[in-house]
Amino acid sequence: MHDIRAIRENPDAFDRDLARRGLAPLSAALIALDEARKSAVSAAQANQERRNALAKEIGGAKKAKDEARAAALMAEVAALKGAEPELKAAQDEADKALADRLAAIPNRPKADVPEGADEHGNVLYRSHASTRARLTEGREHFDLGEAAGLMDFEAAAKMSGSRFVVLKGQLARLERALGQFMLDLHTQEHGYLEVAPPVLVRDAAMFGTAQLPKFEDDQFSVFKGLDYVKSLRGPGQGDAPPPDAAPISDEHFWLVPTAEVPLTNLVRESILREEELPLRFTALTPCFRAEAGAAGRDTRGMLRQHQFNKVELVSITTPEESANEHERMLTCAEAVLKKLDLPYQVMTLCTGDMGFASQKTYDIEVWVPGQRTHREISSCSVCGDFQARRMNARFRGKDGKPAYVHTLNGSGVAVGRALIAVMENYQNPDGSITIPSVLHPYMGGLNRIEGTR
Repeated sequence: MHDIRAIRENPDAFDRDLARRGLAPLSAALIALDEARKSAVSAAQANQERRNALAKEIGGAKKAKDEARAAALMAEVAALKGAEPELKAAQDEADKALADRLAAIPNRPKADVPEGADEHGNVLYRSHASTRARLTEGREHFDLGEAAGLMDFEAAAKMSGSRFVVLKGQLARLERALGQFMLDLHTQEHGYLEVAPPVLVRDAAMFGTAQLPKFEDDQFSVFKGLDYVKSLRGPGQGDAPPPDAAPISDEHFWLVPTAEVPLTNLVRESILREEELPLRFTALTPCFRAEAGAAGRDTRGMLRQHQFNKVELVSITTPEESANEHERMLTCAEAVLKKLDLPYQVMTLCTGDMGFASQKTYDIEVWVPGQRTHREISSCSVCGDFQARRMNARFRGKDGKPAYVHTLNGSGVAVGRALIAVMENYQNPDGSITIPSVLHPYMGGLNRIEGTR
């Protein structure tokens, strides 16, 4: 969410920043909406002030026993009171118009973010080679998994449809081992606090981290199903709901697309002490994405699933420390791939490719020999106070005044994609998969998953 006061103070800078994201100038329209809001507020305040003044005049008229004047004044009060609902509605409408418009505008990019229209404008930040000989080609993960009888897309499709998978046996254990390894690394070596959050959240939580309203079509909502089930109760249970059945609730409930949502919302509607910061949270959760805009992309395998597991990293900091925290978070995510001895590169996303809430984003792309390319396995973003304003998350600084915190989030990392990377980079000619040594304690000492040619 943007600060309308900052837009008023420097509209040209606001428009220049958004132009870097391909948007037309918006400051004039926003300022006009703010003027309409101020006018509505002034009208409501003037109404209340006049009523307060009339109350005193009525008291004076009654004291002077001027009944005619008292009656006239009371009639004016009644008229003003009658106008109050309309004035309140106008104020609410003006408030909503400005808030809705501000909520639909992406974050302003930092000055050092490269400009570009899409992923082709991203810039290499750094790269890392594994100590092992890098595979330049090989079988893709789904070929390896299906051949070993440990990855079943057909069974998943019968239960849930496309973009789901059933993992079995040693491969299921390997995925679990990856998640546990990442959590242990981030909590024991990187100072993150492990959290087990809900994966079902309300509208306000999704709005706070900016998944709503812009990306509603990418989310899984469950409120309609709940309302339908509840509407069946009462006379004729089990029958279709009566035509006049009212919905149980107007509020949506959402399956989280990432643990960023509940972890960041841990500080919503709160004022923290500066000495508490930074707060660093991590969680391993299932994530759910509709992939509405991904028709035809990565239809085979596990690269783009409706349900997947991910270890998330979230930091809450002061404005002064958020840039340093961004680099630190990136290093923590990279440590996962270094310990797994996987080759990767880090890209700085350009203005046309970074996320809606982000000021700046690094993508970590791991090498997948089956596709002979790098694929994203983590995104680390600094959001400034963009999410904090939507959540009303603040801290009290040394001057005693509340100020908005800065929020950061990153994947530490996507477990399913880490599984893909391990399978493809550690594959052997006979179809078996060598287990990275760092995972041996999590696999009961197992160092190899047998496969078939």
